[in-house]
Amino acid sequence: MTPWIERKFTPITDNGRLATIMERLDGTEYRLIGKLADDEGPNLTDKKGNEWSIMEEVGHLFTLEPLWMARMKEIVAGKETLREADMTNKATNKGNFNAQDLEDLLDEFGERREELLSFLRKVKPADLEKVSKHPRLGTPMRIVDLAYFVAEHDDHHLTKISKMLD
Repeated sequence: MTPWIERKFTPITDNGRLATIMERLDGTEYRLIGKLADDEGPNLTDKKGNEWSIMEEVGHLFTLEPLWMARMKEIVAGKETLREADMTNKATNKGNFNAQDLEDLLDEFGERREELLSFLRKVKPADLEKVSKHPRLGTPMRIVDLAYFVAEHDDHHLTKISKMLD
């Protein structure tokens, strides 16, 4: 699996893809629930080396929801460059997610994700054409591009969780 930091993203030219991308974004919580509902897998707090545990992977997804929302709003506001992510993942590393209740964490993730989806449902057609530069990638992003970026990030971490469950 390509490390996240090495991923490249080509701009999406069809805003009509936003609806299907939103469907993926909406499904993340339910895919997490489906993966983690079985008690037969490894302990959710087990770690291998410097890798995050399953709980920390879920916590990471949770901690990034405010960044995604802020970036969406920055695109709509016409900001030239989107805010940077904390590439040290301080919020995840200090989040103490292994001590949290999985059900509560998933509920909170779902609430934050619903805020993002609600925002996307209300975006005006003119706002779909606005562009801001992604700070790390240096590429232009519209709402559809950022939504795809988030969906791919979700899937990246869902895949990591799946591998830990094998």
